[in-house]
Amino acid sequence: MGSRFSYKDEATEESGNLEGAPQEVQETVDHLFNVSLHIAVIGETGAGKSTFINAFRGLEDDDEGAAKTGVNETTAEPTPYNHPTMSNVTLWDLPGVGSLNFTARTYVKEMQFEKYDFFFVVSSERFRENDIMLAKEIQKGNKRFYFIRSKVDNDIRGEERKKTFDREETLSKIRRDCQENLKELGNPPVFLISSCNLSEFDFEKLVSTLNSELPQHKQYALVRCSKCVCYCFKQTKNNIIKK
Repeated sequence: MGSRFSYKDEATEESGNLEGAPQEVQETVDHLFNVSLHIAVIGETGAGKSTFINAFRGLEDDDEGAAKTGVNETTAEPTPYNHPTMSNVTLWDLPGVGSLNFTARTYVKEMQFEKYDFFFVVSSERFRENDIMLAKEIQKGNKRFYFIRSKVDNDIRGEERKKTFDREETLSKIRRDCQENLKELGNPPVFLISSCNLSEFDFEKLVSTLNSELPQHKQYALVRCSKCVCYCFKQTKNNIIKK
């Protein structure tokens, strides 16, 4: 399995303690460090939702506390997973849509979409009818979603056997297919992800996009929980504290 992003906490940033700061400033910083963020991860059974959750949390599938993974439906009800170092950031593993237990017709009501701040819609291999259904329902509730095309590493391996294989063209074709199917929803962002190797493809871009688009009062929680280390993220954190 490929490497995950490493992340090192810095004592001052992690504690949120600004020694000598006025009380109102400290209270504001305390609020930033304690804001809740609820992220729903949805898609069809077998799309790679649970593996994506584990990767986002910096865990392997067999680590203690990891979301259950498997070829069959492993999630019977919405299941919360706290980030290992930031308990107020919660990723919710939702059951697969279209399974025997959760039909597309009743799924949205049973999953209570209104509970979540935003959504990751996870899809693998090919775009499906349920993918667009979920995206439309999320937009109806005035919520934001990010489309995750998972298992891209499998697609690359499958295409490598062809004499005419071109890695960049293969990735472009996958991206164009997703964008074409989603264009009626206003061209939402599409991210090509390998949960087995976050250093490839679009994971860093995903984290950067989330950071820039979330309301400021929830940006800080996401920046601190992401496993992606990059100078621009550190600068963003410093700017938020200054504000």
